[in-house]
Amino acid sequence: QVQLVESGGGLVQAGASLRLSCAASGVVFSRLTVAWFRHAPGKEREFVAATSWSDNIINYADSVKGRFTISRDNTKNAAFLQMNRLRPEDTAVYYCAASLLPPSGSRLAYGYWGQGTQVTISS
Repeated sequence: QVQLVESGGGLVQAGASLRLSCAASGVVFSRLTVAWFRHAPGKEREFVAATSWSDNIINYADSVKGRFTISRDNTKNAAFLQMNRLRPEDTAVYYCAASLLPPSGSRLAYGYWGQGTQVTISS
């Protein structure tokens, strides 16, 4: 049993930065794959980034590579998404997700999801 709660979203201008947080509770967090997805209106939920339990495997979508950084602090049962040089097309609801499987870009691989946090990029 894993519960995930996102925070840190907001409204910022293009070029700004935001740091999203995902607080986890329940069963042991450290061995889980953690990922971030986003869902924009009219589009499918898309993969953003994922990290294995040890950060040995880290994957990013091409659209965010070089701008976003996924990280985790297993001692605090938390995961993060640092988003820099934000663009209007980054506007979406961002979700954290967890899986017992290795990192994957498929939403079907993740059995645990947070409620999402809204990120809106203007101009």
